[in-house]
Parts: sequence; C-alpha cells; structure tokens
Amino acid sequence: MGDATDRPPHRIVLTGGPGGGKTTAADLMRREVGDRIVIVPEAATMLFSGGFPRHQEVHAKRSAQKAIYHVQRNLEDIHSALYPERLLLCDRGTLDSAVYWPEEGDRDFFSSLKTTVEEEIDRYDAVIFFETAAVGNLSIEGGNPVRTESIEEAIAIDRRLQGIWSRHDNFIFIPHEKSFFAKLQFGLEKLITMLEGDRNG
Repeated sequence: MGDATDRPPHRIVLTGGPGGGKTTAADLMRREVGDRIVIVPEAATMLFSGGFPRHQEVHAKRSAQKAIYHVQRNLEDIHSALYPERLLLCDRGTLDSAVYWPEEGDRDFFSSLKTTVEEEIDRYDAVIFFETAAVGNLSIEGGNPVRTESIEEAIAIDRRLQGIWSRHDNFIFIPHEKSFFAKLQFGLEKLITMLEGDRNG
C-alpha cells in the first residue's frame, strides 16, 4: 500500500456486513460534524432501487457488481471534484463488490475489472467497519428495501468484508453492541478523532 497513513484523511469508507448501521452512522456523522464532510451514497442501493435488474444467474451477478464498482468509483470522483476541501464519507467502497462477486475467491473480480486489491485499498485513507447486528442474532431488515440477506448470509458477508478491508493500514473495527446508540457513538468518536488529527496536523 502507499502512504495513505502519512497524509490527512480525505476519503473514508464506511463498510460492514448488512445491518451494521453504516448508513445511519453516515447520516449521524454528517449531522454532528457538519459541512466538513460529505456523504458519498451507496451505489448498490441507488442502482437496485432505481430498477437495475437483480437476478441470481452468475452472469447477471457479475454484471451487477461490475456496474456497482464503476458507479461507486465515479460517485467518489464526482464528490471529490465538487468538494475538494471536504472529507468524503463513502457508504461502502469499491472492494465491497469483490465480496459480492459470484465466483469463489476474488481473483476473477480483479482480473475482470483490471485492478488489484492494493490499488483499491489505496483509494481510501481509512476504513471504519461496522459489524453486522446479525452476529447478535438481531433482525437486519432495517429500512433498506433492497436488502435480501438472511442472518446467516449477513454474517458470512461480514466476515468476508472484514477479511479484505482489514488489509488497510488504518482499519477501525466497530463491533456489534447491544446498544445501537453506543455503537454509533463509538464510530462517531473515531471519526472525530481523525478529523481533529487532520486539523491539528
């Protein structure tokens, strides 16, 4: 990886398994911190809620993840150009598509997208990972109408996401809590610490 840990944070991923609370956390962080940050919305939710076909056939899954990957990259680049002085909070990152790729392992994903795990990790200065509530056997339905995973599937996705994102040098893990408010507060404190480090650096 490059020198992401040596420069002020500009682009942070909020990720984790389904039902981790990251979208709610992103909204809370924006409200609490104000215009020092801007939210980059989740590409998958935008596409699927907008009518992008969602099928279980392998070719369809590959096509969907390719679309999500490219939309995610372009959303991030657009927001970076529009708000060059703000920190970008990305609701998921480009590596999430590698985990949702239909084939076992991620080699085919990276070859198909002509990229590497190192290149994608280097796009971000930090990763804040919200563990899925499914590990506490809690419902993950929430308010997202495009979520389809069972509790077992959510846990498996969460573990695979941890495996790939934890390679980042600045990986921050926010564990499941009985109190969702405590979990959100912990994540907010981590973000504010990074912002204060940027301001004092």
